[in-house]
Amino acid sequence: MENAIAQQGKQSWYVYMIRANDNSLYTGITTDLARRLAEHKGEAAGAYKGAKALRSKRRLEMVFSHKVENRSKASRLESRIKRLSKAKKEALVVGQLSLEKLESDS
Repeated sequence: MENAIAQQGKQSWYVYMIRANDNSLYTGITTDLARRLAEHKGEAAGAYKGAKALRSKRRLEMVFSHKVENRSKASRLESRIKRLSKAKKEALVVGQLSLEKLESDS
């Protein structure tokens, strides 16, 4: 049990953004980008595990991801990104906005 907890602490976390067919951006965190995108698309086995906000959306595409050290930092960065304007989120997606400033503020 102790080893599992230690492994979980060393696990990489990602902040990501998904674009839907209506051009909206959804921001979230995960340890597995491919699995999480499949869950959002409803492709994962079993019951739907994606976000309610994306349930009715189609043509979901992962447009941004950034690796962080731990869940705490991922959650803080996710929160900061969610508070950005749509224009700033779009700038982040195309690389015109630096994450260093957002991360240093967390």
